[in-house]
Amino acid sequence: MVIDTVLFTYYNTERKVFFVGLIIVAVIFGIIEGITEWLPVSSTGHLILFEEILPQYVSKDVWNMFLVIIQLGAILASVLLFWNKIWPFQKPNKTEGKSLIKKESFVLWFKVAVATVPGVAFILLGLDEICDKYFYNSTGVSIALIVFGIFFILIEQYNKKRTPKYEALSDITYSLALYIGIFQLLAAAFPGTSRSGATIIGALILGVSRVAASEFTFILAIPAMLGASLLKILDFMDKGIALQNNDIIFLAVGTVCAFLVSVLAIKFLMGYIKKHNFEIFGYYRIALGIVVLLAFGFIVK
Repeated sequence: MVIDTVLFTYYNTERKVFFVGLIIVAVIFGIIEGITEWLPVSSTGHLILFEEILPQYVSKDVWNMFLVIIQLGAILASVLLFWNKIWPFQKPNKTEGKSLIKKESFVLWFKVAVATVPGVAFILLGLDEICDKYFYNSTGVSIALIVFGIFFILIEQYNKKRTPKYEALSDITYSLALYIGIFQLLAAAFPGTSRSGATIIGALILGVSRVAASEFTFILAIPAMLGASLLKILDFMDKGIALQNNDIIFLAVGTVCAFLVSVLAIKFLMGYIKKHNFEIFGYYRIALGIVVLLAFGFIVK
């Protein structure tokens, strides 16, 4: 009887410890996704580092699904914060001359559609899988972090000597949108580049202001990330992955955290760039790249 009581207590304690650990890891990765998806510091670089450090309380399939699902939480934050710019309908008002359709929002979405064309072609051609095969590793991610960190510093030094040609989001033309979409391919080709980092760098080079570049980047992320996430989720569904209660809780907690932190991260960045440039993120990327190289070099040994 005593033995049964001890075993029952031990079993319940183990379950509580496991559950607490599960929640903590979900929260940590939700926070990492929420911050790094929007700041130009590479979510991949952080995830590949923390995946090695922190324990995984779910199966490999569920873990891979988790990394996709939390992106949806981040996307919802962008939708929420830029709703007035992206929603193409409004309440008509004859007195003020407002129509039901917001022309500027439709034009913006057409530009976003143009910018997504290079990425769609990249995926349809299967180039993303080829690049992941060769570059999705600690060395490849570290190099991308460092190289594009240097680019950020150099571009910002160059930008100090010139005035942006395109100040507002509405100033971005269709051709500019296409070129920014091409820059986005750098993130698809080289994990660790940072999707937001690649598009912001591209926009800055093309003469777009930091504010307009960031806004377009965040809005461009909505169809880009949503499409990629849904494709991966459909792939998981085809595999017939069965989710346990702990798996569902893990996914839900991580997604909610990613959403809440993304809201704060986007607001922070939009306020930060009005008075500062992106140079600090370049130095951070270089430091992180070195840390990843050293950490994995130590782990390999």
